[in-house]
Order: sequence, then C-alpha cells, then structure tokens
Amino acid sequence: MIKTQFSLYSKQRDRAMHKYCKLWRITSLVLFMVINMVVGSDQAHHIPTTLEGPFKPATRRFDPSLRTGSDDLPMDHPRLKRNVTLNFPEQISLAISSPTAMWVSWVTGDAQIGKNVTPLDPSKVGSEVWYGKKSGKYDSVKRGVAVVYSQLYPFQGLLNYTSGIIHHVRIDGLKPGTKYYYKCGDSSIPAMSEEQAFETLPLPRPNTYPRRIAVIGDLGLTSNTTATVDHLIQNDPSMIVMVGDLSYANQYLTTGGKGASCFSCAFPDAPIRETYQPRWDGWGRFMQPLTSRVPMMVIEGNHEIEPQVAGITFSSYLARFAVPSKESGSKTNFYYSFDAGGVHFIMLGAYVDYNATGSQYAWLKDDLNRVDRSVTPWLVAAWHSPWYNSYSSHYQEFECMRQEMEELLYQYGVDIVFSGHVHAYERMNRVYNYTLDPCGPVYITVGDGGNIEKVDVDFADDPGKCPSAGDNIPEFGGVCHLNFSSGPAKGKFCWNEQPEWSAFRESSFGHGILEVLNSTYALWTWHRNQDIYKEEDSHSDQIYIVRQPELCTPDLNPSVVQSLPSISAPASHSLVLALSLPLLGIFSVFSYSK
Repeated sequence: MIKTQFSLYSKQRDRAMHKYCKLWRITSLVLFMVINMVVGSDQAHHIPTTLEGPFKPATRRFDPSLRTGSDDLPMDHPRLKRNVTLNFPEQISLAISSPTAMWVSWVTGDAQIGKNVTPLDPSKVGSEVWYGKKSGKYDSVKRGVAVVYSQLYPFQGLLNYTSGIIHHVRIDGLKPGTKYYYKCGDSSIPAMSEEQAFETLPLPRPNTYPRRIAVIGDLGLTSNTTATVDHLIQNDPSMIVMVGDLSYANQYLTTGGKGASCFSCAFPDAPIRETYQPRWDGWGRFMQPLTSRVPMMVIEGNHEIEPQVAGITFSSYLARFAVPSKESGSKTNFYYSFDAGGVHFIMLGAYVDYNATGSQYAWLKDDLNRVDRSVTPWLVAAWHSPWYNSYSSHYQEFECMRQEMEELLYQYGVDIVFSGHVHAYERMNRVYNYTLDPCGPVYITVGDGGNIEKVDVDFADDPGKCPSAGDNIPEFGGVCHLNFSSGPAKGKFCWNEQPEWSAFRESSFGHGILEVLNSTYALWTWHRNQDIYKEEDSHSDQIYIVRQPELCTPDLNPSVVQSLPSISAPASHSLVLALSLPLLGIFSVFSYSK
C-alpha cells in the first residue's frame, strides 16, 4: 500500500490534519447516507459505497427470455442511409480539444467502392465552422483540415474503398458551461449544414464536474445498438467515453452483404480480415443525432485494426476521429488525455506498444506527473481490453499489458478504469495485482453496447469453461498467461468460484453513467437496455465510488492544504446540500489532494 507522506510544519499540525481528514470521511459518509434517504427515497434499494467493500462476489445470470444478440441494421435503414446531396456535411461529430476548445468533424462527398477507385481531392471543399452564442448569429469562424483515406486489398475478387472528404476544425475561445450554436461546411459553394448546438464543459476545478458522463463500448450497428443509443440519449449525457470497437465493419466481406457474428466461422476462405467500409459511413450517420451535440472521446479497439495492403492498419480510425493528441503531448491518436471539469481522463492504446521501454509508457508517466490533483482530483483511465475479467472470453488476454503498466497507474492513484472487449458487464472490487487493495482502482468492463458478436455468457470459473493456455491470444502484444501464486486460486489458471476481486457481473447490453458529485464521491450506474421498457427507471448495478485521498495519496503538498473541496452536485441534490452545510462548515480551512 502506498504510504502517505505529510510534510507539515509540526507534529501537532500533523495530528490535527489526520483528525480532520478522519472527520471529513465520517461527514462525507453521513452526507451520502442523507443523499440516499432524500434523493433515493423513492428507490427500494440502498445504494452502497466502495467504503463498504470489498463486496462478496455476486452474479446475475443471463436472462434466457432475452436473445444473446441481433443482426446488423441494413445499409438502407433510415438511420444509416445518406440524407444529404453533393458536398453538404454529414456524419457530424464533436470531441473535446481543451477546456476552452472543441473539435468539429464531418464528411462530404461520395465514398467509392469497387475494383478501381480514385480518391477525392480534399482541397476542393473547404472546412469551415461558423459559431456563436445565439441561434442564427455566428460571430466566429474557424477553418481546419480535410483528409481522405483508402482501404485497399491486393487480392483477386476483393473490392477497394476510398472515403468521402473528412473535415476536422478546431474551434477555440469557448467559455465554460455555455451553449454554442454552429454550422459547418463550405460557405463558398455554398454547402453548409443545418444549425447544430452543444454546451461546453466546466473548467478544470475541484468543485465543478460534467453533469453526466456516459461510458459505452463495443457498440456496432445492431438492433441492440439502437436500444443502447436511444437509452443513452434519454439519460442526457454531457459527454461520452467510447472504449473501442465502434462500427464492426470488419464483420463483412468487401462486397458487403450480410455481416457475421464470427468472421472466421462464416468466411474461412477469406485471404485477409476483410471490411465493408461503407459501414463506417452508416455508423457516422447513425451516431450524428447524438455526437453532433455531445462530445464523444474514442479510443481504438481490435475491430479498428483493419489490415490492408502493405501492412497498413487503423486507417479509418485515424482519419475519421479528431482527438486531443497534440494538445496532450502524445503526438498520436492511439493514446491521449484530456480534462473534463475536475476529472483528468487518460485514454490508453492496447494495440500499440505498451512496454515500459516504449513511447506510450514514457508519455503516460509524463502525463501522470503533470496531473495536479488539487485541480482535477479524479483520475480516470480507459482502454479497450480489460486486465481484470472473470469471463471465459478474453480471459487473461492482456495480462502482458497489465504487468507492464499496472504498477505505474497504482502509484499515481488512478481512481477508475473503464474497458470493453468482453461483451458483458463486470465491476471489480478495488484491486491491485490480483489482491484486494483499498487503494486500487475500481475496474469496470462495459463491452456490451450491442454489437453483432453477441453477448458473452460463460464464466471462467464455471465447470468446463476455463480457457486453455492456447485460447485468448491477443491480436497485439505477447502472451503472459499465468497461474495465481496466492489466495484461493493458488497454483491454478482459473478460480473455482467467482474471484474475490469481481464484485458484480452480468451478461446484458447497456451503457453506464458516471455522475461525479464532488472531489471524493461519484455515482456509477449501469443501465441495462431492457430497463428502458419499465415504467420506473431500474438500475442493474449502482454504487458510490469514493476516493480516500488521506489514505491513498502518494504525495501531499502542504502548499495546497487550505480548504476542503466544496460539494458540487446536481440540482436534485440541493436539499441534501442545505442539510449538509452545517457539517461542512467546521472543515472550511482544511484540504487535501490526491
């Protein structure tokens, strides 16, 4: 466990600080008990906190009345087909650039697919965003860049693809918590989009946070995807974290047709893992009603690899999405970081070099060094492939990445880790190196957005379901499968029961919502798709994730010990705040940071 180092001026002040930190924890716990009573008085269940953990492992088995998956939507589906002409913008999306800047991306022109394709000239269509604080009145204009990409296959019978023109414009000078209206396109043609709108996030501060952060993974374009996105829109997020595997265009042959839940099973004679790139265009159109007004932060998954001629990979991912790579010093879209109010997000690449001697690791260490926990108390990481996973699917698949990076994330006190890849839901107890640890992150897997590969239902601890050593070989990196060296599973590759670090798991499609309430408390809720059809909102899994900076902080700078972080909660918690203010007042001259 990381030892907290307090450099205070005297032993008396040291004891006083510990006393007040302890009292603050008690006050926080009382406060959120009040939240449960007041805000959740209409709920039948108690919302636990991680302070009550570690929890006894629990499993909710797959509901046999539900289907394990569904087919992809066809390209002529109203939400996938093209509804603009010539060079008018489509597939409009937003991404955070900085606390005062936003990326706006869109596509114009006709993509081509065939044996012989000729790329469009991106210089022929301008990239402009007109924006302002009043509808129909745009007092600022920014111009950006445009690119095209091709997906080429050197095999007889396979079709090639070249994209429409993909535009990326960075608009800056934005004020926090402000609604902006915008149009994008080329005013000289003229070919401008309909008016869109978005609201900026709060500045990085310890008492301001995004209202709701949606977390989704392994989305695809099925009927289940539709339910996930519609449910997510109903929950009205202020930003989205997408943990990889987006369109599943690589579940198709280049000629299109019907996608398969298992590519190698359906197409055993394919000379390469083919893709039908128009699925990417359909995915962009499908997502536009959401992503044109809510920023979506993406990271690559294995379904974005998409190999083609000359060993080229990730062409669609790299061309289609703007991320703050340059802004965060990474210089690559494969990993980057950004701030959203008092939360610092780190997006890591599981399919590029993650070794301790590599550039990603060096960037990660530098980024962690630059985080100021007095400004952004929460530290959240995300990547595609989970390290902790008790399902048979992808079991210990990215053990090598865990062995390379876990210690660094633990040393810097990462609070939460989101991943996908496994098509099911699982939340862990706080864990480090397969050992229950109150200072370890809360790992959460959300790889069940609705894709065509169907939901995972088998657990590695079920009889006969433990994978063999030759299973679950990663598409990138080495194999580091191991037998456990201690605990109930000592000497074994799989547990005989649900591992103690797995707090809750269930096979269901859905999305998660993270509501950060203040510098130490955040409410996590897992929303299953089937719950949208109930008269009253129902939650499959819900918990307050609680930071303990006085226990788990690797370094405490006495210069920032001035005042305890104030509560910043949604409007629905105003009554709770009024009740809690007398409790908080006595601590107004103390603070700590993680």
